[in-house]
Amino acid sequence: MKPYNEEQTKKEQVEQMFDNIAPTYDKLNHILSFNIDRMWRRRVVRIVQRSNAQRVMDIATGTGDLAIAMAKRVENLHILGVDLSEEMLRVAEQKVHRQGLDGRIELTKGDAENLDMVADESMDIVTVAFGVRNFENLEKGLVELYRALKPGGKLVVLEFSIPRNRLVRWVYAQYSHRLLPRIGAMVSKDRQAYDYLPDSVEEFPAPERFMDILRSVGFSSVKAKPQSFGIAYIYEATK
Repeated sequence: MKPYNEEQTKKEQVEQMFDNIAPTYDKLNHILSFNIDRMWRRRVVRIVQRSNAQRVMDIATGTGDLAIAMAKRVENLHILGVDLSEEMLRVAEQKVHRQGLDGRIELTKGDAENLDMVADESMDIVTVAFGVRNFENLEKGLVELYRALKPGGKLVVLEFSIPRNRLVRWVYAQYSHRLLPRIGAMVSKDRQAYDYLPDSVEEFPAPERFMDILRSVGFSSVKAKPQSFGIAYIYEATK
């Protein structure tokens, strides 16, 4: 397996990391989260259902779980799934085809910070599930997502966070720093990728700070709802 290079940018390292773990990503993701990630995604889908959206862009779409869930539950919805990793998109394409959703979901390799293929004010909703913490330049990426949204459009972000409750935070830290990397390494053969996960969560801005950043790039009506004792948050923001 190709090792990471310290001289690579964060973006290049993230792309290579997800290329490496793509074949085992779905299996590990559901095992390591005890399938709670499915419940969180369903809550994002319900937000999309209430919006009467017709065109959605799913950033960091990965293997397409959220895009597929939205397409299956929301009629007349066209979804553009964007991801840096070609290998993750390859898995997503197979899943989309098996579900018969080729006409509803379009997948493309792309960078959230430079969405040349997306016209200004062309999306009703932009979703990001477990992807914003991987942006090399968070503000630049959010500005680009803001540009792509129609006036009145909504950004919905599902992202991990550090729990506030001391006991929950301690249990979470033990699991994420000790058990998760070991299981990840055994199944994916890439220890670095599963060391990166808890580190990237700890480096990501706390919910209040992230909401401030969303407001600073132009979003309004910003709110955050904790999920599962604050292990993750769902953020909503309006253009």
